[in-house]
Amino acid sequence: MDNAAAEALKPMKATSDGVFQGENPLHSALPLAILQICIVVVLTRVLAFILRPLRQPRVIAEIIGGILLGPSALGHSTAFLNTVFPKQSLTVLDTLANIGLLYFLFLVGLELDLRAIRRTGSAALVIAVAGISLPFIMGIGTSFVLQHTVARGVPTGPFLVFIGVALSITAFPVLARILAELKLLTTDLGRMVMSAAAINDVVAWIFLALAIALSGSGSPLVSLWVLLAGAGFVLAAFLLLRPVLTWMARRSPEGEPVKELYICGTLAIVLAAGFATDTIGIHALFGAFIVGIVVPKDGPFAGVLLEKVEDLISSLFLPLYFVSSGLKTNVMTIKGGDSWALLVLVVATACIGKIGGTVIASLIARVPFREALTLGFLMNTKGLVELIILNIGKDRHVLNDETFAILVLMALITTFITTPVVMAIYKPARRGAPYKNRAVQRLNPHDEFRMMACFHSTRNIPTIINLMESSRGTRKRGITVYAMHLVELSERSSAISMVHKARRNGMPFWNKRRNGNGDQLVVAFETYQQLSRVSIRAMTAISDLQTIHEDVVTSAHQKRAALIVLPFHKLHQMDGHMESLGNQYQHINQRVLHHAPCSVGILVDRGLGGAAQVAASDVSYTIVVIFFGGRDDREALAYGMRMVEHPGIGLHVLRFLIQSGGATVSDRSTDDAFLEEFRTKVANGNDSVRYEDKPVGGKEEVVEVIKATGRCNLFLVGQGTPCMPLADWSSDCPELGPVGTYLALPEFSTVASVMVMKQYDPTAKHYELVEEVADIAVDVDTPGPSNRGTNTSFRAG
Repeated sequence: MDNAAAEALKPMKATSDGVFQGENPLHSALPLAILQICIVVVLTRVLAFILRPLRQPRVIAEIIGGILLGPSALGHSTAFLNTVFPKQSLTVLDTLANIGLLYFLFLVGLELDLRAIRRTGSAALVIAVAGISLPFIMGIGTSFVLQHTVARGVPTGPFLVFIGVALSITAFPVLARILAELKLLTTDLGRMVMSAAAINDVVAWIFLALAIALSGSGSPLVSLWVLLAGAGFVLAAFLLLRPVLTWMARRSPEGEPVKELYICGTLAIVLAAGFATDTIGIHALFGAFIVGIVVPKDGPFAGVLLEKVEDLISSLFLPLYFVSSGLKTNVMTIKGGDSWALLVLVVATACIGKIGGTVIASLIARVPFREALTLGFLMNTKGLVELIILNIGKDRHVLNDETFAILVLMALITTFITTPVVMAIYKPARRGAPYKNRAVQRLNPHDEFRMMACFHSTRNIPTIINLMESSRGTRKRGITVYAMHLVELSERSSAISMVHKARRNGMPFWNKRRNGNGDQLVVAFETYQQLSRVSIRAMTAISDLQTIHEDVVTSAHQKRAALIVLPFHKLHQMDGHMESLGNQYQHINQRVLHHAPCSVGILVDRGLGGAAQVAASDVSYTIVVIFFGGRDDREALAYGMRMVEHPGIGLHVLRFLIQSGGATVSDRSTDDAFLEEFRTKVANGNDSVRYEDKPVGGKEEVVEVIKATGRCNLFLVGQGTPCMPLADWSSDCPELGPVGTYLALPEFSTVASVMVMKQYDPTAKHYELVEEVADIAVDVDTPGPSNRGTNTSFRAG
């Protein structure tokens, strides 16, 4: 029997000779580790996909995935456990998992800005202290109950501290992700809870250091030495290590790549710090966490470190830690009514302590009750740090199997309920002041024209800039453009990136990106602004594609936009055909059309002006307005009237007179009046304008006339135009309308861009996302060379 056990636990070879040599690859460390990583990644991603409709953070899927692979589910099968997770492989698995964890804690330290914590207001400080103190005290009370039931014989001091910390911690990175998902990160509530969570995080780590020091098997004097040595390490990191990292950061200026030597040096410092704290006896994770804290947050250095480390660690190595934890979690140890009652007690204690303490402190700080209750549930978020604490307790024999399983389930339950409860109890009121100019067509054409131009990638930028140049007009009050980059909120968007983008005046995360495309975007728009009379503000909205339309709509309302320009969801290819980005991008456009507070234009981009920005003196475009009648066609013509003010633009207006059907009598009279105004004020005596009436009898004649227009750069058409469908098959793009759908077909043209206009109708039923309040002060960001970086306050009335 002893020989069999020794054989089973003998060290594994690193690599296999292969199946053709008669070897089982799963008896070698590397192939087995590869299989384990693949199983973990696939399982957690599948679970994350399943849980996505419930708006759950990925950490929930990873915890559940770890539990499922452990003895609670699949690991209950001895054959599975011995094949995929044999005992002799666990050392390699735990080592890989802890290396991933080491660098993840380094990222968590990077996310914490001590200067921001020092600037935290008194309300957040009070909430943080109460949110730690009450659950910690209640956790100590619960620990006595556990000691007399399922945790007999464990050391009292460390057990009390571990339970107290486990119940009082808030997962800062998970919380940032939840807030971003719920669009609360930029609200007052979001800022307050993030500040409180940051304080909570730092205090929890101090408590954990104390718990680890106390859990040693030596005398109290040894524990004291461990604490003193740990404090000495922290002091040395700030006094000796910080200057070195600051020197690296200073030698990494904006706009230049960070030297590989600095990246390698910093990552090696993380490992060395982990070795130092492990030698002291307070776990290698502390060293990595402290290095992350002391890295300077100014400049691109911290952001580049995040980019280099985050994807590999979060995607491949970190999930291994959840499996390592799941293999220790056996839900089957929770047997009988007493054990399940203890689980209910622990969950209730965690919720009552954390939520109750936060609510009481919030009410004292004069936070309204609903916001206070929301704060409580948000602060009750657990996550990876919670698992780290529990695993350290398990490894140090402070927590037995049953207590460990109870606390893991507690962390899972409290985090799982956060998002649905917050969505149910807190719906932040998006309030804004009403404004009058919500369309291109307006009573006073000399009023300032405010436009929001959205784009998905740098590929759209030349067309957007050429469209701005074409739209600037010659009026005294020109054009203000908000160029909004729409970015999908992915799992790699770390908390520090999101927090840095959060600003007082924005639903979206304002553009603070310091590397890669961010620089290209800002430089492109700032360069154009300096060379033109157009005021531009570059913005970035980072959100889930299901809800990013809310960012567009609320920002357009806040900025008093008259027109939102959206990119068509299909991209023009070199061979002329259109390649779809996916239905999600089409649905964004449809949702914006449904909720927009102003006119909307969908731009089918076939390279307006070519693949590069065109100088104002070189602009030479022909624009064709196709006019059947109705509100949307009038909006398209109004936009054309503005564009033809540019000296390099020619306008060709085709009015189709359909002999059967068409616009209503009232619409036709309105159309006639508007066209008469156009002919009188714009067309007469203007060689750049050509107007034609075209009587047509059917679809074939309409198509023939449009094709006969010759080469042009841009078609302007209305979405709801009173025209029969021109395409030969049913449209999969109803947002373009009957004419726009035909013009977007590759069979029609491979060079002419199309703008499909939908005018804001104040008499129609609106599904508004912003509640309009007449007497409200609003901050409207008015960009320009003279006031860049400032906010001009307007009071609506």
